[in-house]
Amino acid sequence: MSSKNINKITRIKKIFIILIFIFLSLVLLLSNVFVTISDKRRLPNLQSSKSELAIRGNVLSEDNFKISSSIKLYKATIDTRFLDIKKKSLFIKLFSIYSDIPEAKIKEKIDKSLQNPGSIVLSYNIDSKTAKNLKELGFKLRHLDVFKSIQINDNKILRGLNINESGEKRLYSYKDTLTPVIGYIRKYETKSGKTKVNGIKGLEKSYNNILNNTKDGTLKGTRDVLSYISFNKDSIIQNRVDGADLILNIPLRLQKNLELMMDGFKTKLGADEIIVSIMESNTGKIKALASSNRFDPGLIRQSDIPYLDVSAIEFLFEPGSIIKPISIALVMDKDRIKKNELFNAYNGFGKINSKGEYPRGRYKLGRYTIGDDHQFTKRFLTVDDIFVHSSNIGTLQLAQRLTGRELYEGLKTFGITKKTQIDLPYEKVGVMPTIRQFSAGESKGEDNVFKATISYGQGMTATFMQILKAYSVFNNEGVMVTPKIVQSLLVDDNKLSLDDDTNSKVISTKTANEIKRLLIKTVKKGTGINTQIEGIEIGGKTGTAQIARHGKYQDIYISSFFGFANDKQKKYTIGVTVINPISKGKYWYYHYASWSAVPVFREAVNNLIKLNYLSKSTEN
Repeated sequence: MSSKNINKITRIKKIFIILIFIFLSLVLLLSNVFVTISDKRRLPNLQSSKSELAIRGNVLSEDNFKISSSIKLYKATIDTRFLDIKKKSLFIKLFSIYSDIPEAKIKEKIDKSLQNPGSIVLSYNIDSKTAKNLKELGFKLRHLDVFKSIQINDNKILRGLNINESGEKRLYSYKDTLTPVIGYIRKYETKSGKTKVNGIKGLEKSYNNILNNTKDGTLKGTRDVLSYISFNKDSIIQNRVDGADLILNIPLRLQKNLELMMDGFKTKLGADEIIVSIMESNTGKIKALASSNRFDPGLIRQSDIPYLDVSAIEFLFEPGSIIKPISIALVMDKDRIKKNELFNAYNGFGKINSKGEYPRGRYKLGRYTIGDDHQFTKRFLTVDDIFVHSSNIGTLQLAQRLTGRELYEGLKTFGITKKTQIDLPYEKVGVMPTIRQFSAGESKGEDNVFKATISYGQGMTATFMQILKAYSVFNNEGVMVTPKIVQSLLVDDNKLSLDDDTNSKVISTKTANEIKRLLIKTVKKGTGINTQIEGIEIGGKTGTAQIARHGKYQDIYISSFFGFANDKQKKYTIGVTVINPISKGKYWYYHYASWSAVPVFREAVNNLIKLNYLSKSTEN
């Protein structure tokens, strides 16, 4: 055989071998494809979703300071099955630097988990800024191979540092400011394991549903190879909706100034508590509602428990003489007082002193004897005398001119034993005698002891806010306003006003203006003389009442001054109550309203002037 034929056969063999190799390769490839197609595999989910936690609304002062707000919290987790033990120390050091959590604390958690490796939470309490930094750390840790992949269910999986939303935290930036009015919250866990809060007291409670009217955000779409969500027409994007913000009528500057002033007076007077409120007389907007007893809602201690209630609406007391203007107004409005009428002071017994004053009056009513504190230089009194010098005897004589029903319904009209409708929870209403009790002996023309004692504020109870609301009548031409702390809601940048339209005409303008004149005269010549400030129209009435326990009056006093302060444009109804000031020892006289409530009232007005809420008149 020639060499030419041999070469030809060899070439044919090579081609044949190559063809067989190609055929076998194709068979193997097709076989693998078939097996892959027919094999049941766990394919990755191509759809992905992400939720964004919505948070509770803020509480803002009138001058736009955040009194109460919420922030998101994040949790940091790792699965110790994926942690490279050789790089454990590196992870601990880096995580500590980024999170500001001590290394020892992190190491303790990881070492405990490594005894039974699995998922652990390194912290639930990470703020948004730290969370962002930790997410960046998570990417760096992957590049540093701090975490390694492991085989789980025939799949290779790698899990590193995860940062996820864990809930929200309530912040009180100014600590005890506006407490207990702002209230406090309590945490709870949602079904999805997120931390949320509910209001328990104060504004946090009364507006809880509005503050918590939230909707979490949602992102749903197709997942790309890098596990990011890519969006198309089938994707779902639901923006998060946070709770509505409350905007108060109370400016932070005024509130804070009053609180600091009251702290000093509480120490000086040795009082259990001092309450002060300032309200716009013609709108009912509460510009300040302050207590000397406050707490930090973010850190409530055992010693704070007595301070959690809002005493302005939850503490009931006998109001004493601050009721007299209301009693006299009811008689005056019925036109039961004659012009220039005189009333017996019942002081025509005993000797006249060196000042020409008669002994203190004493009035017999059945088995009771009712007395006056003031000594008069005359035996018969005008209405001005009765009002300005706070005569119990004169006031009770006027009250007898009303029927039992008239007095009962008249006090009700002024809001006594009724809720003021202020936007705070747990408001109490107080008690007073019934119509039947007020009417006893009426058919026989006899004096009624219930009418007598109620006319000067004994034998009944009321709240601070009820009295403040009632006094707005005298500075607003007979119209009583409803006190409101919240001015408006902020929902999606839209301001929704909460203006109140429940104002009511209680007495005639003529009667209201006459009582206003008498309140101003009381400041100029009577028990409120130390409240005078030149250039400001001020009127008011003092009241000093004892606390009764177990049916007996104790040597514990409540001193009050309620009235108003006006300039040419603005009118404010103001109340001050001092609970249990010093009543014994060197400063025993502090229990009188003229020595306790009156100075506090004056300083409250000075704060209004200092912060430009009132302007002094330059007219002589």
